[in-house]
Amino acid sequence: MNPGDPGDELVDRKSAGKILGGTKPYSPKTLAVWDCTKRYDLRPVKIGRDVRYWRSYLEKIRKEGLKPFKS
Repeated sequence: MNPGDPGDELVDRKSAGKILGGTKPYSPKTLAVWDCTKRYDLRPVKIGRDVRYWRSYLEKIRKEGLKPFKS
């Protein structure tokens, strides 16, 4: 499944931290720093003032491991 495909869903930072961290979830603040500094390419989606992430993309990152952002 690709991000944005029918059946995929957008999740908030708290849920994204749980998906990426597994048994030891990342905090929403950690994900905010990663987005701001472009440390990892999590492909955030801004909806008004909220930030969401595609579940399928986060699961792909979890399987492959976090890789530093390449500009």
